[in-house]
Amino acid sequence: MRAARAAREPVAYTLGAASQAHGAPVRPDMDTRMNLSLQDVAWHRSVGRLVESLDQPGFWLALIRLIEEYVAIDSWVVLMFGDDRPQVFAECPYEGGGPDPLFRDYVQGLYQLDPFYIANRDAPTSGLFRLSDVAPECFRDTEYYTLYFTHNVVEDEVQFNVVLDDTRTLCVSLGSKRRFSPEQVALLDLIRPWVAGLMRQRLAFEPAPAEPIEPAAPRRAGSAVHGGFEHAMARLGTPLTARELDVIRLILSGRSNKEVANKLAISAETVKVHRRNIYAKLGINSQSELFSLFLHAQAGT
Repeated sequence: MRAARAAREPVAYTLGAASQAHGAPVRPDMDTRMNLSLQDVAWHRSVGRLVESLDQPGFWLALIRLIEEYVAIDSWVVLMFGDDRPQVFAECPYEGGGPDPLFRDYVQGLYQLDPFYIANRDAPTSGLFRLSDVAPECFRDTEYYTLYFTHNVVEDEVQFNVVLDDTRTLCVSLGSKRRFSPEQVALLDLIRPWVAGLMRQRLAFEPAPAEPIEPAAPRRAGSAVHGGFEHAMARLGTPLTARELDVIRLILSGRSNKEVANKLAISAETVKVHRRNIYAKLGINSQSELFSLFLHAQAGT
């Protein structure tokens, strides 16, 4: 996700009965005309304009601005999750102008600790997901959360996912300085069929990336996340076992010892032993030092 920015105040719209039917054809009788509110008409007209602009450079921004009419958004990004590094299609402007160094770090390697990315690579699924759906138990205690998420996303995040094939998922991520309310999430889920359809149709007009996406390292058999993590950690020059690499990745992503144990089908005590061995091999004493080594490894330094 990108750095937070000033959000436009959303209009207090609620989609009426006609919209709740997800655009299903209805008879234009008197009851229908009475139930079709001005907000319904405005929504359908806006969606129509988006359809007409599918091939235009400003499509993604127009889609975000339409969503902002209903739900306040402070940051956003449109990207593709796949076997390589994420491909970024559009992003909200950085506050200071120019490239956002934190987001560059995300694309270079921090994405491997993103709970949305991890959940998607574990089980690619289309739908609307919020942070609480995918974040592990100790996510808010991680260095990733402290140093990246709180600056670029701030407080809460929801994501529209459209699975395109076995390896690619198109995502629209929305960040907020406040927790999304149940009502806001329900509204986003209500408009999800339109948003997902527009996302899928837009892909045909998306230009190729200006620079080739750097291929990720081969994925180890049985590893849910591609081998980029293992390849980066290998740069440290310290021999680590495959199981130790799994433990490091899960710890850095915010999983508790119990969650790591359940994920790897080992005991919590064994997880603690692995953690001690990892720290001893790397000559560190804390998770923050482990995260720092991970950043240096991603940068190739």
